[in-house]
Amino acid sequence: MTNVQAFINEQPFSRFQWLIWAMCFAVVLIDGFDTGAIGFIAPSLQSAWGIPKPALAPVLSSALFGLACGALLVGPISDRLGRRAPLIASVLVFGVAGIGSACAENLMQLTVLRFLTGVGLGAALPNAVTLMSEFCQNSRRATMTNLMTCGFPLGAALGGLLAAWLIPHFGWRSVLLVGGVSPIILSLLLLLALPESVRFMVAKGYPVERIRGTLARIATSAADAGSFVLTEHAPVAADEGGVRVILSNKYIIGTTMLWLASFMGLVIFYASINWMPVLLKEAGLSPQYATLVSTLFPLGGFGAVFCGVLMDRFNPTRVVALCYALTAISIFFIGQAAANMGLLMVIVFAGGVLLNTSQVSMNALAADFYPTQGRATGVAWMVGISRFGGIAGSFLVAQLTGLEFSFGGIFAVLAIPGGIACIALLVSQAARPLSPIAALRTGEPLAH
Repeated sequence: MTNVQAFINEQPFSRFQWLIWAMCFAVVLIDGFDTGAIGFIAPSLQSAWGIPKPALAPVLSSALFGLACGALLVGPISDRLGRRAPLIASVLVFGVAGIGSACAENLMQLTVLRFLTGVGLGAALPNAVTLMSEFCQNSRRATMTNLMTCGFPLGAALGGLLAAWLIPHFGWRSVLLVGGVSPIILSLLLLLALPESVRFMVAKGYPVERIRGTLARIATSAADAGSFVLTEHAPVAADEGGVRVILSNKYIIGTTMLWLASFMGLVIFYASINWMPVLLKEAGLSPQYATLVSTLFPLGGFGAVFCGVLMDRFNPTRVVALCYALTAISIFFIGQAAANMGLLMVIVFAGGVLLNTSQVSMNALAADFYPTQGRATGVAWMVGISRFGGIAGSFLVAQLTGLEFSFGGIFAVLAIPGGIACIALLVSQAARPLSPIAALRTGEPLAH
């Protein structure tokens, strides 16, 4: 009887696993491209259709609501049907909706199609994270998952570069067309090459031959296995899955704390990227310098790779909690550094690195927290709930400016969510059903 995770742990990271990583990375890369596309075309769209800036608000925010809905919908589906089919379907959905967006004739059509694009985008990321985490060794899971998730900011940056070239030559519709055609092509590749998660197949009692065939692509020694077993941190019944798992007595405290931490992180992120240029300008910086400093904040996703290495070596929850604590300190000091341009740039960049690192690492943290039967729902619902934090962050700063808070006062308030996120993760650590070491001793196996 072969323990699936023990077998994966004993093998070097194979070409087959790198292929899975590359396909999931491509999903996240295009996800980032399509998520940011509407922002890059907004000025051209405004000129082409002759619409005022306030009228752009629905189309700019519709994808954000779609992202939340897609994430909340896909988790239970993936824990019932598998990771592969929902992931391919979600990529196809945002591809078709992207092409539709490129053909939209008015603002209402574009708003609806961007919402549907968001549904596909929101469903894709959690599935890619879940699938990748279930093909990784325990010792490399956070590193590889974080490295894959870095495709999102890279895709957004690539979208900006392509948009700068495409729009003058082919118009704003070409950006949306690229964002629609590329995922459709990718979905065909996924259909041909993407496997189902072996952990999911064992948990759901798939035929031994299919499990053996997938594992044999990692190492040929799997061909000799006659049966397979899966040991979880804190086992649940084989027919219990999805929502029932993450909201069960074993997991409800940890689930709530993961939601709270991720929500608070996006409060800071969206409040900062949406309002920082305006706030810096009002603090005395020229419009050019305000924009320059603000662009430093979302550039820090690369720090997630280093954080992933630390998460694989030390207690991952405490590592991410520390990142949130340092984020809170950095955000506070942004409000104290407006008078010193050099110091301000350093602190803004550092705050962006720490916050982006924390948010990206939450995906790996959630994937490690839940058992196989509830992993997709756990990751997806955390992602979906946290999207509302982005909406809350924008409204929060609007209220603070209305109350005439100073520049320093606004960032002092924005530092508070970072502290809350840190505390929430420490609580989730205390509420973890079983430690990994205890699981090795007492975990109940799922066998097939």
